Amino acid sequence: MNLGILTFSTVMLITNVGDWPKGIHSKLFGVQKEGLDAMYFNFLANYKLAIFIFNLVPYLALKIME
Repeated sequence: MNLGILTFSTVMLITNVGDWPKGIHSKLFGVQKEGLDAMYFNFLANYKLAIFIFNLVPYLALKIME
């Protein structure tokens, strides 16, 4: 499920779905639209890291213990 959300978010960011998400986020968080791309990529990097830490590492640890 986490990888699906990450993939969906990445595809939406890469395909540039339009200006409406940036308009909503800039009004919601008080950030200029030009700075949102860097914030999106920062969020995706942190989310990917969280997926590895909380999902992949415990799975590998359990596989090693078998």
